[in-house]
Amino acid sequence: MNLKKDNNEPDVEMDMTPMIDCVFQLIIFFMLIMDMSSKELEELYLPPAKVATADKPDPREVRPIINILTDGSIVVKRDVYYDPKNDDKYKRVREYLARMAQQMPKEAITPGSPIMVPKNPILIRADQGTPAKYVQKVMEICGAQGIQIWKVELAAKVDVAEGADGAAGGN
Repeated sequence: MNLKKDNNEPDVEMDMTPMIDCVFQLIIFFMLIMDMSSKELEELYLPPAKVATADKPDPREVRPIINILTDGSIVVKRDVYYDPKNDDKYKRVREYLARMAQQMPKEAITPGSPIMVPKNPILIRADQGTPAKYVQKVMEICGAQGIQIWKVELAAKVDVAEGADGAAGGN
């Protein structure tokens, strides 16, 4: 009886290069996805709030987000829609809000009323140094014919040390 093992087969080594390539591609993919998820929110210093609720919107809902910078510029998804230096009478902001209002689900303004308005709110995020006239102008546009977004949420910063659970719109 011969118990000696036949070792004529060559040693097989795995090439790890394709696996490392896949891992790097996954890392790049997730980095891009994380960047795109925060694309709607500009870096702003939000005004402090005494009382606020956490902003936890349903990601499937259509909700316009307007960011107003200190100089009055309006930014949507990292694109400048209004620049006070080149005043275009808020043309792009009006077009954006009208387009978003068309995509939003509708509800009757009062029970039994034939007048239908967008059901979802708009989130207005303004820097704490932004003059109120720019926020007021966006709110006026929301009430314009063809838009009529009647529900408005304003973002505010809440100091977590004071015991609040979050902030509307975050910081």
